[in-house]
Amino acid sequence: MDKVSSDCPYPGCFFCVMKEGNPSKRRASVLKFFRELPCQDDDGQVLPISGLWNTAMAHPNDPEFIELGIFECMSALIWKGLKNRRWLSHDQNIYIPYYAAHIIGSYTMNMEEFAENAVHAGVIPPLVELLRGRLTWVEQRVAVRALGHLATYASTFPAIASHGEILELSIQLAMSSLEIVYSHFYQYVDRRLSYHCDLLTRGMGGVEMESRKAEEWASQLQCWSLQLINCFAFKHEFLPTICKPEFLIKLPGMWGGLVNENSPAGIGLLRTICHQKLGRGPVASCPGIIDALCNIARSSDDWQYMAIDCLLWLLQDPNTCHKVIDKVVPVLVDLAEITTLGDHKKLGDSIVNVLQECIQFQGSGRSSISNRTKEQIEDILNSKQRLKWEKNMPKEDLHIKQAAALVVKLEGNSLFSSGNISGAASKYSEALSLCPMRSRKERVVLYSNRAQCHLLLQQPLAAISDATRALCLHKPVNRHAKSLWRRAQANDMLGLAKESLLDAILFINECSQSNDPDLSLRQNKVPDYAERLVKKQMRAAWLFREAAVKHGGVHSQGDGGDMYGPETDDSEWETASESDIGNDGRDDMGDDDDGDWNNDDERKDYDKPSMKDIKHGYNVQLEEEP
Repeated sequence: MDKVSSDCPYPGCFFCVMKEGNPSKRRASVLKFFRELPCQDDDGQVLPISGLWNTAMAHPNDPEFIELGIFECMSALIWKGLKNRRWLSHDQNIYIPYYAAHIIGSYTMNMEEFAENAVHAGVIPPLVELLRGRLTWVEQRVAVRALGHLATYASTFPAIASHGEILELSIQLAMSSLEIVYSHFYQYVDRRLSYHCDLLTRGMGGVEMESRKAEEWASQLQCWSLQLINCFAFKHEFLPTICKPEFLIKLPGMWGGLVNENSPAGIGLLRTICHQKLGRGPVASCPGIIDALCNIARSSDDWQYMAIDCLLWLLQDPNTCHKVIDKVVPVLVDLAEITTLGDHKKLGDSIVNVLQECIQFQGSGRSSISNRTKEQIEDILNSKQRLKWEKNMPKEDLHIKQAAALVVKLEGNSLFSSGNISGAASKYSEALSLCPMRSRKERVVLYSNRAQCHLLLQQPLAAISDATRALCLHKPVNRHAKSLWRRAQANDMLGLAKESLLDAILFINECSQSNDPDLSLRQNKVPDYAERLVKKQMRAAWLFREAAVKHGGVHSQGDGGDMYGPETDDSEWETASESDIGNDGRDDMGDDDDGDWNNDDERKDYDKPSMKDIKHGYNVQLEEEP
């Protein structure tokens, strides 16, 4: 049997207790430790708390400490820190409320039974005080995390909801969290609290690492606040509080950034709101939200499908359809040929069915559709009918149509090379009308070529539309490198930094995996034009940008704040349309595998690369000739 060390100077030391070999004695000692710890004022209390913090993260489903009163102990320690500032400032006790709230959150993360135990132990009131900001944003972060876990369970949500201020506090925190972290920590290096720096980097990093981690934690603070609000959004009685215009309009911009790509953030909450009838009205009444949802739906965002769901639900609701239809239909038409998006199977068919319902609503007098919108819906319905007809056509007739489309496409290529961009675009449109619907690969090329024409004609919306259609047709979806780059340029022209950034990053990733010699990265270097666009958009979409502008950290549109050091002079940056290549961009053109008309449905999909991984160390050249 292991024996407690006789050399330890601290009677009842937690680490010595954990070495006890007799299970009964060990449990009794741990129980006593948890009961007595909040009443002690000895130095060194942070050491066992940090040990418990490690244990909770490593073994969150272990019931031993739950049964012995860890929640009561952590709750009492938080109260002690809130009420006894003298104790809090002594030794290293300043760390204890953070660790205590984190421990509560870890143990309630997976097990509803543990969450119920925590509620009965009285953890909610002290966590709410931390949420109020009674200490600092660091403690707010772990408090909202713990409360979010408690709110996810049906048995413990009522206890969270009974504290009416939690929802209001979470909404305020979601809107202000980035500014709080920027102004209280990020902006002034010499004013950073040392214990904040230690917690952020575990004592292993300098100023640069502190800044990077602060951005990550700020994103988590915002996203965990949104997760907590999302739990309330499933209950219709809380929607009036959530669906206030000043909050809703900000949700699409709360995206987690590249540092927190695994959180659906604002779009996830909007999806929950739009899923409910009571929530769709306020969303539809805010044109800015609809515009943002349309932009996300036509992007390579991980949460693209959530935006599509929102648009479909808004169209299906007779009370909101008439408010959004003219904006939403063009976007859904561009997406109608998509097949699978993540776990969403036959998404394009679902889109077409909803668009067809819109026509039927008009026929029954339940909604009003503009002539232009009606034409767009009828065009996509005719395309689907055309696909059915082609299945019964003789192969010889299909080959004739394919050959005719190829001839017209080559005519468009010739016009493009001679500088007649408008003429080339018309030829590509004609070729699309001839090209069999099942020839997806060639249609990808035609849409992508026409998108380049629209770029050169300074028609970014049309370029986004065609590039999106190409990306939907491509197998795998959203993986056609040339269309990604063209849409990145078009989004840049419209000032859509986040959408442009995501497309540009995926473009580089696709080039690194491509067998196409025109796209393969050479000389272990990312092309200058792609790197410039990525850097430009990272600055424009920087999480702290709005806060930095407000607090004087950014002095002009081209300035990305002090995280970017000396590269804040926007004079070195060109627009995407300028930064591509010379010759009016006409070298960035052409088609892929010109002679291959086969349907490439047999190609297998693969996982989306991480948005954090830009895959430096490659070179790519875009030299496309139609």
